[in-house]
Amino acid sequence: MKAYRAALLRFDQHGAPVHDDDALLVVGPDACGAQVVRAAGAYAQLAPNYPGLAIEHLPGRLLAPGFIDLHVHFPQTDVIGSPAEGLLPWLENYTFPHESRFADPAYAQDVAQVFLDELLRHGVTTALTFATSHPASVDALMGAAQRRGLRLIGGKVLQDRHSPDGVRDDTEQSLIDTEALIARWHGQGRLGYAITPRFAPSSSDAQLRGAGELAARYPDVWIQSHVAENKDEVAWARQLFPDARSYLAVYEGFGLLRERAVYAHCIHFDDDDRRLMKATGAAAAVSPSSNLFLGSGFFDFEAADRIGFQYGLASDVGGGTSFSPFHTMLAAYYVGREGQTKPGVSLRPGHLWWMHTAGAARALGLEGVVGNLQPGCEADFLVLNPQATPLLARKARQARNLDERLFSLIVLGDDRVVERVVVNGRPAGGATYNAAPGETP
Repeated sequence: MKAYRAALLRFDQHGAPVHDDDALLVVGPDACGAQVVRAAGAYAQLAPNYPGLAIEHLPGRLLAPGFIDLHVHFPQTDVIGSPAEGLLPWLENYTFPHESRFADPAYAQDVAQVFLDELLRHGVTTALTFATSHPASVDALMGAAQRRGLRLIGGKVLQDRHSPDGVRDDTEQSLIDTEALIARWHGQGRLGYAITPRFAPSSSDAQLRGAGELAARYPDVWIQSHVAENKDEVAWARQLFPDARSYLAVYEGFGLLRERAVYAHCIHFDDDDRRLMKATGAAAAVSPSSNLFLGSGFFDFEAADRIGFQYGLASDVGGGTSFSPFHTMLAAYYVGREGQTKPGVSLRPGHLWWMHTAGAARALGLEGVVGNLQPGCEADFLVLNPQATPLLARKARQARNLDERLFSLIVLGDDRVVERVVVNGRPAGGATYNAAPGETP
């Protein structure tokens, strides 16, 4: 076992932050050999229970759960910062041409390494990610994540219409490929598969029906797609699916709304849509930096909480402008101030942090597995330095309570704050990962 002494952030069963200024975090194997949190809490109370255990003392540091990115496009790593008039022109002019390059396995493997390096550099230890329509892109990403020991969920994009050559797939073959990829990667170590229609307008009825049949056949896999991001996109979906009550209802009609279904954006919703999300157990991946960048609109946190459906935060790279969870949390705060049914909602710092950790885990159906540092959780955590920059150091000295400490990190933090990333109990490296004896590499 390993033990660490520092300040500690975790969350209780209600999502409230729990903080100890002087804490002990003990990490060790569970009955199956996975590295998990064995104990977490005040140092004075726990230390006597572990006589003789070597403890790494990390003064001035904060131990926090690894961040979870609920929606990110690994093939769009190099699309960040591309100017466009809105979502649909951005897809046409930048995203689709770039994604066509992932038919080349060597190119996909190269970008996968860069993508995972960026996630880890910013403290993201679990991600739900899109690949491209090419099966080789999934193989590249999953293989790279497995070698690093990461918990990652991803899937091949399904898009058999309204898509250019190079990314458009064949209906029947796309479903055959998806099932083969589920067999190859789902449940392998810490990997999971997500059935991934790009968005309803880019899939035929036959492809969406086939995706729903796969979702029924494999109830423990995830589903991910986009919905109600942009008003032009919503109008397009209405034209293509005139019999559906709403854009979201299109997915319901094809059996694609259930637990472990995560839909990005969910901006242009009414309360019937929100009730449908709650009733089916689907969750929203809120992508505020992307929504602000593309001018798509604002997620309504107040209405989501009033109805009570699940959501968490996501970078949405490359529409999103940064891999940094700090930037994403700050963008969510801006959206909370501007885009609500009841204007001027101030999202609490602890709640913002929860949305990117334990709350995102709950949205994925992985509560108690990742996103927290309570006993039994997988040992994915960060060593954060709240004094990483001169201005942060000043703010840290002035902070009077936990909210002020967390908010200063949200507003002023970036990858410099992330001093160490621990994945499955071991320091995260670069492109390679050394498996423990008997562990699947």
